[in-house]
Amino acid sequence: MTPTLHLSLPVADLAESRQFYVDLLGCHPGREREGWMDVWFYGMQVTLHEQPDQVLMAEQAGVRHFGVTLTEEQFDALIARLAGHPVRWVRPVATEHRGSSRQQTKATVSDPSGNAIELKWYAEPAVGLERPSDRPAGTSTR
Repeated sequence: MTPTLHLSLPVADLAESRQFYVDLLGCHPGREREGWMDVWFYGMQVTLHEQPDQVLMAEQAGVRHFGVTLTEEQFDALIARLAGHPVRWVRPVATEHRGSSRQQTKATVSDPSGNAIELKWYAEPAVGLERPSDRPAGTSTR
């Protein structure tokens, strides 16, 4: 079996969260039971648990987020879809390091329960997604 990344999130309202993840972000629904459901977020199993008492206010969340790196075309299509709906933009679309091999365009939105989701694309994915196995032993990106 190929490993599957899994993330569990508390949400205030399961029906509202289902609409956001499935209808707006385009995630495929998975298992659904009383009080929770799975959605498939670009290959990651995200389990949404209806537990309003565990939901953090946006101000409390800080840098906590999850996200996905897309192709430029996928990113543009998703941003266009989101732009037509009343979503909370934590950080609007912005491009960093324009014109360099490190160029990246990203935005962060919040689901209805305040869980932050970063969306991005890299002009040169091999540079932006440098993994430890891609670097010579003993080197660092810092």
